[in-house]
Amino acid sequence: MIISRTPFRLSLFGGGTDYPKWYLQHGGAVLGTTINKYCYITVRELPPFFEHRHRIVYSRIELVKEIDEIIHPAVRAVLTEHPLPQGIEIHHDGDLPARSGLGSSSSFTVGLLNALYALKGQMTSKRKLADETLRIEQQVIAEAVGSQDQIWAAYGGLGRINFATDGSYEVEPVILSDSRKRELEDSLLLCFTGISRFSVEVAKDKIANLEAKATQLHTMRQMVDEAEAILRSPTRPLAEIGRLLHQSWMLKRELAGSITTNVIDEIYNAAMAAGALGGKVLGAGGGGFMAFYVPPDRRKAVAERLKDLIQVPFKIGSPGSRVIVYEPGGEVED
Repeated sequence: MIISRTPFRLSLFGGGTDYPKWYLQHGGAVLGTTINKYCYITVRELPPFFEHRHRIVYSRIELVKEIDEIIHPAVRAVLTEHPLPQGIEIHHDGDLPARSGLGSSSSFTVGLLNALYALKGQMTSKRKLADETLRIEQQVIAEAVGSQDQIWAAYGGLGRINFATDGSYEVEPVILSDSRKRELEDSLLLCFTGISRFSVEVAKDKIANLEAKATQLHTMRQMVDEAEAILRSPTRPLAEIGRLLHQSWMLKRELAGSITTNVIDEIYNAAMAAGALGGKVLGAGGGGFMAFYVPPDRRKAVAERLKDLIQVPFKIGSPGSRVIVYEPGGEVED
């Protein structure tokens, strides 16, 4: 049995510039962090005593004889690209709901690949995990997805990712003092709108509008530099991150009509009226989780104003995908 643990991520600035259609022409950059909420993937060889050859458990249970019968697109693609000689059981558990703007789909694929490599006795690097997930999601499945979620899930941490016009990328950690990290964590509020959505549909609208919204995207890319400068500065107040988030959200909502809704606008306005300095819908938009920057002295008031929403405490900068249980033959070591 192998169990991998892969973090979810909180994207802060630069989202939209990580779509290949954009950065292969203009370059791009994002700033964000993984959080201590995870996707767990368990894989094991399935004993040959069943009518089915493979068993996949997530929000549904699939019992199939052939890989091409698998409905889950990522599982089907990964097992097709990385075939195994034996039947397999795959089980998914997540700390937070899927389709909620936290990069859960890519965390699933990264975690599955990491577990399968381990099952085959292979060590793998963060870059190999990220690159293979990018290839599978963007080329094999041909999903309309950006390129940050896969990298965050593999690498982990707080930092920025730079995307070059030749398709390459670099991950740059942003190192904070313990006190500044705590201040940032204490100022971020994460809440669930209760709306799950398929981000690919929202992303298609954004991708179709990329060139028409070039001004907004160039400005959002510049905000990555400004946000990094604020975080790294020992003297600039972190409240500037909150105000920058507000400016970025005003631009993001212009990228496509499906990014926000009346419900999202009501939540955002309520949080701002109660004392938040800025915020955003995470991921492509349309629902899922929202994050707000709230000065600690206003946190209680904002939390009370949003009391009807599920609020999730979290820590930032969690490590990338790891194999946390390695018992490939089923033996438990003493």
